[in-house]
Amino acid sequence: MKRSIMVAPAALLASCFAVAAGAQTATATLAPTAGNTAAGTVTFTQKGDKVTVNAKVSGLTPGGHGFHVHEKGDCSAPDAMSAGGHFNPTGMPHGDPGAADHHAGDMPMLQADASGNATVSVELGVITVGSGPTDIVGKSVIVHKDADDYKTQPTGNSGARVACGVITKS
Repeated sequence: MKRSIMVAPAALLASCFAVAAGAQTATATLAPTAGNTAAGTVTFTQKGDKVTVNAKVSGLTPGGHGFHVHEKGDCSAPDAMSAGGHFNPTGMPHGDPGAADHHAGDMPMLQADASGNATVSVELGVITVGSGPTDIVGKSVIVHKDADDYKTQPTGNSGARVACGVITKS
């Protein structure tokens, strides 16, 4: 009896590590568009029905910057227009990611400090990593020059694209 009691916690602990090890993760390395200096990394980790997004970006002007997943994994154009529009497989209007109606690719705004650095860590419920119609692997992440007003369709009036990175599975 003592042996089975000791084995059960060990089996439970091993299964917890197996779940953590099986988490789907994707990363985008942001590079500046022509004439800009913004760069950084964005990591997406699937945790159950949510995706944790961790971003660290430097080289921005102080203040707010639109931050979105875009429909194409193509940052080849000097202005990153090759990334297409916002990722929107559900056909929703652009909006605040905290509201019921918004593009799957709408994320919280980046807020750059006086030195031009921004970080964000947030959980999102619409996107997925690795499967399904809202899978972001193979899409791109765009950082915009201006703040997102979360109202103007279809882009939030966020201005030019200052950084772009293709999302790849880690």
